[in-house]
Amino acid sequence: RFNLAVVTLAACLPFFDCTASEPTRVFLAGDSTLAEKPPEARPEFGWGEKLQDWFAADEVVVINHAKYGRSTKSFMDEGRWDALLADVGPDDYVFLQFGHNDPKEHSPERYAPPDVFKANLERFVTDVSERQAVPVLLTPVVRRRFDENGDFYDTHGVYPDLAREVANTTEAKLIDLHAASMRYLEAYGPERSKDLYLWLAPGESSNHPEGLEDNTHFSPLGARAMASLVMQG
Repeated sequence: RFNLAVVTLAACLPFFDCTASEPTRVFLAGDSTLAEKPPEARPEFGWGEKLQDWFAADEVVVINHAKYGRSTKSFMDEGRWDALLADVGPDDYVFLQFGHNDPKEHSPERYAPPDVFKANLERFVTDVSERQAVPVLLTPVVRRRFDENGDFYDTHGVYPDLAREVANTTEAKLIDLHAASMRYLEAYGPERSKDLYLWLAPGESSNHPEGLEDNTHFSPLGARAMASLVMQG
């Protein structure tokens, strides 16, 4: 099993300049798996909420633009991409994790066919690079899925591979969160992995009094684990 204490608090990684007079800024764009959650959603957390824990705020600042249910298409259509870009400048970093909602053909406001998804990621990389900032592509974190034999199976289809292809062709940095989180869940197994996700017994949470079995969104433990994998990446 991966060690959650992979990087200590306030660590300064080689690709971040912690000698600068202003803190390095890391922008996050993506969906609910990394987004900040409102009080009424607790104990649900996005992994993006835990990323700041590895850094002193005067060295690295995480700015989370991720939102529930967004795809590359809806993130642009709603003006969220333009709003993020308006604040991005030289030497900033922009972490891009999409692919959870892009495959949803039943949701035309979000659906991005594979060729469109790939083109959208290429645009994101270009837009960030033009601002002399650093684009970092992330493959989508996995959902908790195990078959009757206890074997993990994936639900993202070709989308993780498309993100890898874009990273290769554009020479953008890549964090393969899909592969890392898959290994993590396989190590935890079908039952123990429930602790990483929003599995709640009736009465355990006042926000979810009837209980909950959510295999997409994370518990505090799961969000920190996924943030740890991002740090390793």
